[in-house]
Order: sequence, then C-alpha cells, then structure tokens
Amino acid sequence: MEMDQNKIQQPDCEKWVYDSSVDYKGRVPIRASTGAWKAALFIIATEFSERLSYFGLAVNLIIYLTKVLHQDLKTAAKGVNYWSGVTTMMPLLGGFLADAYVGRFSTVLASSIVYLLDNVGWAAADIILTAVMASAVVIFCMGRPFYRFRKPMGSPVTPLLQVLVAAIAKRNLPYPSEPDQLYEISKSDKTQGTRLLVHTKKLKQSSADKQNPWRLATVTQVEEMKLIVNMIPIWLTTLPFGVCVAQSSTFFIKQSTTLNRKITRDFTIPPASIYSLAAIGLVVFIAIYDRVLVPSLRRVTGNDRGIGILQRIGIGMIFSVLAMITAALVERKRLHVVEKDPLKSLVSMSVFWLAPQYLIIAIADSFTLVGLQEYFYDQVPDSMRSLGIAFYLSVIGASSFLSSFLITLVDHVTEKGGKSWFGKDLNSSRLDYFYSLLAAITGVNLFIYAFVARRYSYKNVRRTTVGVADVMKRVAQKQWLEL
Repeated sequence: MEMDQNKIQQPDCEKWVYDSSVDYKGRVPIRASTGAWKAALFIIATEFSERLSYFGLAVNLIIYLTKVLHQDLKTAAKGVNYWSGVTTMMPLLGGFLADAYVGRFSTVLASSIVYLLDNVGWAAADIILTAVMASAVVIFCMGRPFYRFRKPMGSPVTPLLQVLVAAIAKRNLPYPSEPDQLYEISKSDKTQGTRLLVHTKKLKQSSADKQNPWRLATVTQVEEMKLIVNMIPIWLTTLPFGVCVAQSSTFFIKQSTTLNRKITRDFTIPPASIYSLAAIGLVVFIAIYDRVLVPSLRRVTGNDRGIGILQRIGIGMIFSVLAMITAALVERKRLHVVEKDPLKSLVSMSVFWLAPQYLIIAIADSFTLVGLQEYFYDQVPDSMRSLGIAFYLSVIGASSFLSSFLITLVDHVTEKGGKSWFGKDLNSSRLDYFYSLLAAITGVNLFIYAFVARRYSYKNVRRTTVGVADVMKRVAQKQWLEL
C-alpha cells in the first residue's frame, strides 16, 4: 500500500517535461500536448510567411530603385545593400532582448507587428505581402498553447563584461596549479537548462564564500567569454562569402532585366523571379547533402555530420569563388552581345544564362549558410542561443554593408583611372571586372579562413543530470502537480 502511494507521488518523467521550460500558463509542460510537431508546424508557417514577405521585397527593390526612382546602378545597389544590412543586423538586438528580458515568443510577436505597421503604406504588391505577414501573426498566436517557453535569464552580456573587469583586476596573479583551485558554482545551481563548460587554466578561487562577480568570474563565465572571442576570426573570414551572396539580390537581378525573359509568346518571366532558381537549388542541394552525401561521408570520417562544421563552411566558400567566376564570364558574354546591337534595350541572350551562377550560389549557400547556422547556434554559450542565429544573420548584414563600401571604393578608384566600372546603367558598366575582383578577394580569404579554422577548438561541455530528488523539489516548489 505504501509502495503504491510512493509510485503515485513520484513524478512521471514520461508525462512531464523537466528541462526548465514552461507552458503558456507558466506551468511545467505536458509532453504529449506541447512541443514537437504540434508546435513546430505553427512556427514553420510563421517563418514561411516572414521569408516570403522579406524576399518579396528584397529581390524587387533593385528594380524599384532603378525603374521607378530612376537611380543609377551603383546608388541603387548600395541602397539595397544598406536595407539588407539593417534588416539582417537587427536580429542581434531582437535576440538579445529575447534571451535577456522579454522572451522569444514576445519578441517574435512584437517584431511581426512592427513589420505590419511599417509596410501598410506600400503599393498593392506590398499590401499582399503585408497580408501574408498578418496571417503569420495570427498563426503564430494560435500555436501559443502548444509552445514550450523558457523564462528570460537576464542579460548575457553582463557576465562577459564581468569577466573582462575581473581579468584586468587580476591580470598579475599566477595561474593555478590544480584544476580544483578554479572557481565554479555548484552543479546543483546549473540544472536549470544550462551547462557547465570545461575549464582551460584560468581564475583561482580565494574562498568558499559568495564572490563579487566583478572581482572573480566562474570557469563557465570565462569559457563563455573565450567562446565569443574565438568566434570573431571565423565571423570576419566569412564576410567575403557574404559579399558574393549579396550580388544575387542586386546585380544578378539587374542583369535579368536586360535579357530575353520570354518563355512563350504570352508569358514573360518577371525579372525578380529569376532569384527563385537559387531558392529551388538550395532546397534540392540541401536534400542531396543530407540524404546522400552525409551518410556516405559518415562512413568514411566517422563524424555524425559527415564533415566538420568549419569544413562545410569552407567548401561553400570555394563554390562562391566559382559563382563569381561564372558570373564574370556570363556578363562578359552579355556585353559582347550588347556591342553587336547597342540600340536594343533587351539583348537576344536568354535569361537562363544566369542559371549557372544562381545554382552555384545555391550550392555555396547549402554548405556555408547552413554551416554558419549550425556553427553559431552550437558554439555560442547556452545563455545566448537566440543570439546564435542572430550572429549568423549578422554575417549577411555586415557583408551587405561591406559590399556597399566596396562599390564606393571601386567606383572611386576606377573613376580616377579613366572610366568607372559602374556606369549609369548596366550596359555602360563593367560588372565582369567587379565579379572577377570579388572572386580574387574571396579566393585569398579562403586561405586565411583555412588557417583560422585549423586552429579553432570547439566548445567542450560538461554535461549535468537532474536527479529525481531535484525534480521532486522543483515540483513541490512550483506546485506543478496541481494542474
């Protein structure tokens, strides 16, 4: 009888989810009715609508700036890059707020509403995109009962600043001779969804009392700071790749406006729709990579991912060089056709001459962009997971700003040499030279990246487990069994 009563009191770990997450009412979530595909479908629908709205604007913006606002080529390209840079750098702020203060659900909801308010004044095409985004907000809110939430844990930046202050204050102290002398909080304090990081010869513990965090940092805090510092060289060496990707939504799109886009007598491909080749190619190549290449490589390397994350990123960079070389050759061919009949606004070349460069960029994206997502999400500290995806997007954002800077610099230098590579329109420009320059820069950067990647050490995590007693204590404190 007593044994039966103990079984009733003991929490059923198969029924409840004990990983520090809660449901939308702040209670421990029920495994069967929250998370998994029930929640994922709502998030996938929201993300699909957001991406549709974003790319609907991104790929048409260069055409709008040149055709409607009559901007010259370089000004329009820089404008698109500035817009892309701002939109992809802002997730750094959103990710910080989500992790530190307001939570991920509230951040996504607020940013979606801001998007709607900012775009209701656009023309009919953009109103459609706004309606799509409005439906995404509704779908996202409908999935609220199925989500599992994590409570904000405070600013993840503060511990990093504390490490810097403590390191400066104790810069003259000798390193400890034994690992046990390092300062770390107890494992029982680290079971709320975070993990301890393995030490690498740092700070020394002076007493068992509670320490001033601005004077003495824990091993985990020090290692989190080192993780961020170690990621900076990787982040910097991926920027040239991002510059290559930025051309696909600016100059590549503009090239399509001068080519023959007729499929039949009555149907002409819209210029921006050529970008769909990259999107379709990305989906196809990711499927091939995951279903064909990874199993084959896994048998050879013994790596669950097939190859390392940084190796995957590097392979994508090689394809970005090939994409720029291909784009330069296609543009040179287009200019030769223009020279034969300069009075025609549309040349006789088919728009599908652009397909190779788009498909090669898609292959590059399937390696590098997906690899960057895995890298930043996996390697950032646990307290900065939302910022992990933001770091990946910041590569695209910073690269867009860098692309604008390169356009300005190249325009200034070549104009002094006699004729700028960027004329009033595409036919008076030399984009083939610019693409060749990007291929050269990315090729040189590839060697620098290889050097940095070989010296990189991955995050080493000390895993902790939650015992039944800890679960019982949390259940009693939160009264989670009284649902």
